Amino acid sequence: MLDTTTNAKAEVLLGRLGKALEDGDIDAAVAMFATDCYWRDLVTFTWNIKTVEDHDGVRDMLTRCLATAKPRNWRVADGETATEADGILETWISFETDVARGYGLVRFRDGLIWTLLTTMAELKGHEEKSGFSRPLGAKHGVNAGAKSWKEEREEEARSLGYTTQPYVVVIGGGQGGIALGARLRQLNVPTIIVEKNDRPGDSWRKRYKSLCLHDPVWYDHLPYIDFPKNWPVFSPKDKIGDWLEFYTKVMELNYWTKTTAKRASFDDTTKEWTVVVDRDGQEVVLRPKHLVFATGMSGKPNVPKFKGMDQFKGEQHHSSQHPGPDGCKDKKVVVVGSNNSAHDICAALYENGIDVTMVQRSSTHIVRSAPLMEIGLGDLYSERAVKAGVTTAKADLIFASLPYRILHKFQKPVYDKIRELDADFYAALEKVGFKLDFGTDDSGLFMKYLRRGSGYYIDIGASQLIIDGKIKLVGGQVDEITTGGVKLDNGREIPADVIVYATGYGSMNGWVADLIDRATADKVGKVWGLGSDTPKDPGPWEGEQRNMWKPTQQEAMWFHGGNLHQSRHYSHYLALQLKARMEGIPTPVYELQSTHHKG
Repeated sequence: MLDTTTNAKAEVLLGRLGKALEDGDIDAAVAMFATDCYWRDLVTFTWNIKTVEDHDGVRDMLTRCLATAKPRNWRVADGETATEADGILETWISFETDVARGYGLVRFRDGLIWTLLTTMAELKGHEEKSGFSRPLGAKHGVNAGAKSWKEEREEEARSLGYTTQPYVVVIGGGQGGIALGARLRQLNVPTIIVEKNDRPGDSWRKRYKSLCLHDPVWYDHLPYIDFPKNWPVFSPKDKIGDWLEFYTKVMELNYWTKTTAKRASFDDTTKEWTVVVDRDGQEVVLRPKHLVFATGMSGKPNVPKFKGMDQFKGEQHHSSQHPGPDGCKDKKVVVVGSNNSAHDICAALYENGIDVTMVQRSSTHIVRSAPLMEIGLGDLYSERAVKAGVTTAKADLIFASLPYRILHKFQKPVYDKIRELDADFYAALEKVGFKLDFGTDDSGLFMKYLRRGSGYYIDIGASQLIIDGKIKLVGGQVDEITTGGVKLDNGREIPADVIVYATGYGSMNGWVADLIDRATADKVGKVWGLGSDTPKDPGPWEGEQRNMWKPTQQEAMWFHGGNLHQSRHYSHYLALQLKARMEGIPTPVYELQSTHHKG
């Protein structure tokens, strides 16, 4: 039964906001917001992914967007119940703009809007065919010469990219490219996904054999098809690879394997890309209107350039190329780095009886998997959350509704509690010399991920191996690589037959420099980070992930990716932006992101 008191209160406030917006009364609308307010818009008003802050930010956005958005019908979403606790009135909302239907979440404090999330749910007249509107499939009646579904798919595969051109080309066929491809398929946007590997999922299969997702299954669903109910909480890499291959097939994606993008250029006159690819030995020229880089959130492997690397007599490679322990039998291995990949690789090597040493160059945030799942994620992504009615879609929106400017304030108590719970664990790590941190402001894993995409490890066992001395730990900076090992700045030399550089990745715009040119990469600038002015996330404050899932300084070029959760969630908004452009719907972008860093 609905709580009519809180719902009525929310309806009154939403009605007041809606009237001000429909009347074009910006002063009245701004007065509905608290002085320390945050409005995060995913496409509906701004045709961007943008957070505005305080009265000045709200006023500026409305001044420039209200006349084109024409919002109306603000109300508590059907079937939802407003809640009130600790002075905060919170409710799911629905609304419309001139071209779209919207959904969101608002929090009122003392009758004023504190946080507001507005998201584009669908474009009017271009809704996805699902539920009652799903395609019939069967062709009933007499249809002389009609082609079967199989024949139609085969014809599409033969023609797209040859006699007909895709509207979108996606470079990269991992989880990001696949999720976006599925969204675009449902919106009837002709798309080709270009993947260098032999099969969908190979980007997972080719990683070290012990690799397993550290995020839980509820966090990792792909669009439209959830993992089965009996899927493991943490997915082994080959299982994920097989799922991606299955998904690509059943979602009917135009997925070009054994295909490498060689070069690309944009014609400012025709507003068209020329993308030259090698498809299994054949050069094909594609001419899409939009180009999406889905080459991995972290971009290109960051292979260090240490003095003496050219004289090392053993094998050395980046962690992204690490084949696993099988080729390391009876060898001494040194892993340079102390984040997720480094820990996983070291643990797998030890488990296979191999002498392994981890070189920690800087402090690392460690959080054990169990408390992270229970305290950090349990309210949103868990069986407990599902039972409480928190679907994955709702969980995504709840997380999206927390402004990045203040998200660390919500995160810090979580990690304070974890630190208290696991005090003995952390003391044991520090006792053996492991350098720990919880982020600049003690806000933990998610803020580190959002700000820099590195600097952490979700512990699934390797930390205890370090505590027990089974994974040897050495701290210091690498001074040089010798013929037989790694020499640190303190003069110590660690013998090695194999060196693994678990040294992370560079910005995604490195792929732009390779495929297009350095000038375009520099025009777009750094990809990822919030501008928090914390280590590896230089300011100024952006308040959103730089260049991700939204228009960039290079016309008709986009970036997509992140973890499975982000690939799922943000593919929806990127797909809608691309669909609107294909249909000729005006998409005036509010505050196209400035370029402050080249990479």
